Amino acid sequence: MKRLTLEEIGRIAGVSRSTVSRVINDHPNIRPAVRQRVEDVIRQTGYQPNSAARSLASRQSRVFGLVMPSILQSAFADPYYPLVIQAISHACNQHDYTPALFLFQTPEEEEKMSQRIVASGLIDGLIITADTINSTFVSKIQQYDIPFVQIGRPPTSNAASISYVDVDNEAGAYLAASHLVQLGYRRIGQLATAHNTAGADRDAGYRHALGDRGLEVDEALVKVSDFSEAGGYQAMQALLDQQPEAIFAQSDAIALGAVRAIRDRGLRVPDDIAVVGFDDMPLAANADPPLTTVRQPINRTGMLAVETLIDIVRTTPEPARHIVLPVELVIRASSGAVY
Repeated sequence: MKRLTLEEIGRIAGVSRSTVSRVINDHPNIRPAVRQRVEDVIRQTGYQPNSAARSLASRQSRVFGLVMPSILQSAFADPYYPLVIQAISHACNQHDYTPALFLFQTPEEEEKMSQRIVASGLIDGLIITADTINSTFVSKIQQYDIPFVQIGRPPTSNAASISYVDVDNEAGAYLAASHLVQLGYRRIGQLATAHNTAGADRDAGYRHALGDRGLEVDEALVKVSDFSEAGGYQAMQALLDQQPEAIFAQSDAIALGAVRAIRDRGLRVPDDIAVVGFDDMPLAANADPPLTTVRQPINRTGMLAVETLIDIVRTTPEPARHIVLPVELVIRASSGAVY
């Protein structure tokens, strides 16, 4: 099949070659009726713009980089990250951008890659997950004026100047812990993470919920885990000797590891120990027992991160955008509320 030229597209649409080029490159000063006519011809003929030429004309690559955790194992041990990648990839495709994934194992690799990103000019902007934020990386990106959006709240010292999309982690943990208190549990433990703001916010929600209901936090019932099932299993093993009645786990993966550790000790969920997670991953509803958890809108988070970055790339500088999405408690059998 012959590849149409811009001149041929223009002749069919009744406009000049330059008008077709401006429509393809999303130039703002095009009358809506003309834009629609050209887009209709492009769609009807199946015309595919030359990506390289389009990038040269617009000085944009239409590539967004996705920067994942510096702790590389986290990107594969926690089911949250594959879902984030999927959501961002889908949103990029919807807006005619190509996602490029950057994985780092050490701070040194992260620094070298940031220099390559800056030097290459191959991306229009970055989406950075919360685990990767450190002052060196962010200051390097900001120094060279590369647009970026973070998924997850940055540390307090950086938050005001950084656009981010997050969920209300503190409110979600508050819902989870309050649910356990309302069911009559008093020795409520937590399997917590310590390396990012999501973990800190969820810890705050857990503590506020207990405090608001007149319960003191027993630090012996709080154990540190990473966001993986293996981490949850190990942390729960350490916690079992403290005889908790219920557990709030800061992720579904942690919660499933905790359930396995409880069973390996010869105990039952929720009869002996109730468990609540956070995320509502697809595996939560199919767990045995089905997992009570806090649902966060991962697909919407990815979509808003991409759309926010597109706005930043296309518009003049403006104040940083802070988007915090609501969460909801999904009650299933693992907390003892339903059977």
